[in-house]
Amino acid sequence: MALCALTLLAITLLAHLRVRWWWIRACEFPRQQIAVLAAVVALVGLFATPPWSWVIVATALLVVIVQVGYILPWTRLWPIQVQPAENGHEGRHLSLLIANVLTPNRESQRLVEIIREQDPDVIITLESDDWWQARLDEAIEADWPHAVKIPLDNLYGMHLYSRRPLIDTEVAWLIQDDIPSIHTGVALASGDVIQLRVLHPRPPAPGESEESLWRDAELLLVGQQIHQAPVPTIVAGDLNDVAWSRTTRRFSRVSGMLDPRRGRGMFSSFHAQYPFLRWPLDHVFTTEHFTLVEMRRLPAFGSDHFPILTRLCYRPSRSDEHETPDADHDEHRIARQTVREGKARTQE
Repeated sequence: MALCALTLLAITLLAHLRVRWWWIRACEFPRQQIAVLAAVVALVGLFATPPWSWVIVATALLVVIVQVGYILPWTRLWPIQVQPAENGHEGRHLSLLIANVLTPNRESQRLVEIIREQDPDVIITLESDDWWQARLDEAIEADWPHAVKIPLDNLYGMHLYSRRPLIDTEVAWLIQDDIPSIHTGVALASGDVIQLRVLHPRPPAPGESEESLWRDAELLLVGQQIHQAPVPTIVAGDLNDVAWSRTTRRFSRVSGMLDPRRGRGMFSSFHAQYPFLRWPLDHVFTTEHFTLVEMRRLPAFGSDHFPILTRLCYRPSRSDEHETPDADHDEHRIARQTVREGKARTQE
């Protein structure tokens, strides 16, 4: 039991190392699972023989305190970050459904049924290839006619279908030439135009990338762009990072964007098949110009990700109700260095 407590402490400490190796960055993901295991170890440690019992309990409780400190903002015990929307203003509403489809998954009809039931304004699919495009075009394109289609067979294809007109749409390959992103204006029913950025950076993981550099660089580059042009913006997608990671929190501060999950829940979207191994990988961030109507995790449809539905209201007059995150000089410097290195280095 002492070995278990020390192992959990080692994983907790490894997550604090400022290195980009994938196996170190992976220690940031299962914080809630580690906290639960540490709590169990502390409980069992009470029955060990002194003085080992005190070592086990103290070590395990330290792990619990550290891990809970990271995940607590994504529980209902924390103040909300995005204010709730009031009734009315339906013309300023925008609903988004994000679904990482898992390329080999063939349960397209189940996803279409979810889309029809939720009836979002914008549908974002990730990992969608030519097969998925053909099924989605047939099923939904008539009702969501404004589209951006990037079918790829490398797990980084993405599609956007919208009821609302898209304006000045751009497909950008920000850091790596096989990882696309979508940047577009979306015209609301009220006539207002907001910006939408769809991202799906490569994760630090075996078979994908030995380092988190290129994922971090893409997120921080977008954060810099939003900071430099602070217009009403939504960032959505599978960021291949958890909400409480060093990089995602830095992205939030560099960009000044808000996380509607803070104070409401984790909305863990991955892994759909393993309840104990879940964390929030699919994200929606907003600038201070929006309030939240609702956010929900939707039923599974055969993918390893759950779909996430978010309904927002464009309310710039309520911007001052939000406490906007802000990066200091050092964090902006780190962001610039990370972006430069990500652009300069080629992944091996």
